Amino acid sequence: MSTSFDPGPQSPALVALMSNYPDASIYPFADFRTEWGPIFYRGRLDGSARMLVIGQDPAQTEGVLRRILVGEAGRRFQGFMAKCGIDTSYIMINTFLYSVYGQTGGNKHASDANIAAYREKWIAALLAANQIEAVVALGSLADKAWQHWLKSAAGKAAPAVAYQHIKHPTWPESSSPSKTTQAANTKEMLSEWNTAITALRSAIKHPDANRPFVPYGTAFAAGDKPDIPAVDLPAGTPDWMRLQDGWASRVGTTAPLKRKTIQITVPAGIIP
Repeated sequence: MSTSFDPGPQSPALVALMSNYPDASIYPFADFRTEWGPIFYRGRLDGSARMLVIGQDPAQTEGVLRRILVGEAGRRFQGFMAKCGIDTSYIMINTFLYSVYGQTGGNKHASDANIAAYREKWIAALLAANQIEAVVALGSLADKAWQHWLKSAAGKAAPAVAYQHIKHPTWPESSSPSKTTQAANTKEMLSEWNTAITALRSAIKHPDANRPFVPYGTAFAAGDKPDIPAVDLPAGTPDWMRLQDGWASRVGTTAPLKRKTIQITVPAGIIP
């Protein structure tokens, strides 16, 4: 059986960035789960990316798989990219290398110079190595990250690309505990996504597929959340880790216990 997998960085510049990354002296332990290590990217590191995606920070599933946007948010956005005609020609990075700890950690460090400096080395390297035609920021922190890049010397000198800032894929749930409100939020978010996709489809001249645009309805429909491609993940990743969500959770009776404990449960139906 032949199984695709992510071969990792293809250039000395990216190898150097992954070998020399900020630690807890840059990402304070009080605000980031640096103990779980940095999560760098998901997607193509071979120069074939047409879309650059900026997320926010990794969650527990990402901590296990060592790739960003591989849970529910990742599948939702995988569908967004598919509607843009992009199936595999993308590269994703996060605003923060480490998972944010606490409710305010992200906003508190949104403008940290040292955090931005490392992130912008990634942006510069990816723009230099790829023919990026569109950039998408997921959420407000990602938008701040891109705007900070544009104001830098390298950002001012870089070629212009199409840009869309959209609500983060899990915004409907993160913004409200109410199921009724979440449904209304999903409708609002998907309407915004339809507008962004229309603009991006005009800007992307080399899509992976020239399929007709089928707009989102008022809720996610069957087919709107494709699987995470095996080629995006490390060699040997079990299929159930990319085909399902909810198998990793932070558990513990106290905040310190939850911080240091990720419980992984093999889903029903996997073991005969």
